[in-house]
Amino acid sequence: MNSLKGKMALVTGASRGIGRSIALRLAQEGAYVAVHYGNRQDDASAVVRQIEQDGGSACVIGADLRTMDGIHHLFAELDETIRSQTGARGFDILVNNAGIGQIVGIEETTEASYEEVMNLNVKAPLFVTQQALSRINDGGRIINISSFVTRVASPGVFTYSMSKGAIDTFTLLLAKQLGSRNITVNAIQPGIINTEMNAGTLQNSEGQKYAAGLSAFGRWGEPEDIADIAAFLASPDSRWVTGQLLDASGGSHL
Repeated sequence: MNSLKGKMALVTGASRGIGRSIALRLAQEGAYVAVHYGNRQDDASAVVRQIEQDGGSACVIGADLRTMDGIHHLFAELDETIRSQTGARGFDILVNNAGIGQIVGIEETTEASYEEVMNLNVKAPLFVTQQALSRINDGGRIINISSFVTRVASPGVFTYSMSKGAIDTFTLLLAKQLGSRNITVNAIQPGIINTEMNAGTLQNSEGQKYAAGLSAFGRWGEPEDIADIAAFLASPDSRWVTGQLLDASGGSHL
């Protein structure tokens, strides 16, 4: 515990699911966490209250990451928070978690459905990271949330799979570019996790059997499984790990 004491983290899409668990976990390690939300302010505020009840520190920042105006608003709020909390300008950990799932095959894909996924899953992390580069401290950490669908053909989630493939490439490019600043960049590739995104799969016994059967451990994942990996990647212990796509599917499709 307290491996991140004195550090500041920004977790996008942290009002629920994997993002929520990552925010809670980083706070447990001593980080001050900026809990970003898109449209679930009450849920994000509940995350901050939980962090504070557990003895940590956090704040809420709302912004629509699908637009540049929203991204600029995010960093205006973050800059003010950093100044008020530390008197500095930089922060240490960026977790690009915000995203949406979409169960649509190529035949049903429309321009609107494509843009919906790409705007939040690809455009947002690209430009959030772009704005973060001048703010993130040397020796910092960037953690991207990808998916195991980038190594498994899943035609039912066509555009979503494409978007996460872009995140994998994005991770490699950033790791190479930022190595001179000792900033590590890695991606986590979750499998089926017990979140709202996968509620349709896990809502009945047939779906639960399918999800559990994919994993070598015979179960589906929980958000905490991913949060623990993120805590390692955010910590000093991961200093020699960069440009990696960490499969976090519990050995699915082995």
